[in-house]
Amino acid sequence: MATKFHVKRGDTVAVISGSHKGKSGKILEILPGKQRARVEGLALIKRHTKAQGEQKPGGIIEREGTIHISNLKLQAAAEKKEKSAKK
Repeated sequence: MATKFHVKRGDTVAVISGSHKGKSGKILEILPGKQRARVEGLALIKRHTKAQGEQKPGGIIEREGTIHISNLKLQAAAEKKEKSAKK
């Protein structure tokens, strides 16, 4: 049975907890088995790679890590809450 989450790929989300609290981005991928999501521009990790011949040079590749689903909130819901708090 497939797990259902409150966010899906393509949604813009805000991080509500953890080291990236307050930042936002678009969901690139959902990992349902681990209950985690990859968010564009957040939780960046560096991967050191070896050269694989002339076509693939070695180097340091920076890519997005994962953030637990419970630490994410839909951006539209976050903005609505901020507007009501300012009134």
